[in-house]
Amino acid sequence: MDERTAIIALSALAQEHRLQVFRMLVHEGPTGLPAGEIAARIGAAPSALSFHLAHLERAGLVRAWRVKQQIYYAVQVEGMRLLLAFLTEDCCQGQPELCGV
Repeated sequence: MDERTAIIALSALAQEHRLQVFRMLVHEGPTGLPAGEIAARIGAAPSALSFHLAHLERAGLVRAWRVKQQIYYAVQVEGMRLLLAFLTEDCCQGQPELCGV
């Protein structure tokens, strides 16, 4: 991951509702949740949630798919993995095993 992509991902997470949604989807795993359930859990209006989910999707942190009338969202594991690797690649002077990473 390059620095610009990391900045985009980090800025997507730097908002209360988006961070809540991302953490919720990490917890749920690859099965994800329908948008309506996500909105209900965080207490957000569906229109506001759509904005936040689109932001996370553009940052490569979540993915979406349609099942009949519902849109489901799940964490984009590869995007999360790349961001974590970027953040920890220089851990402990290039010795990440010392940092428990």
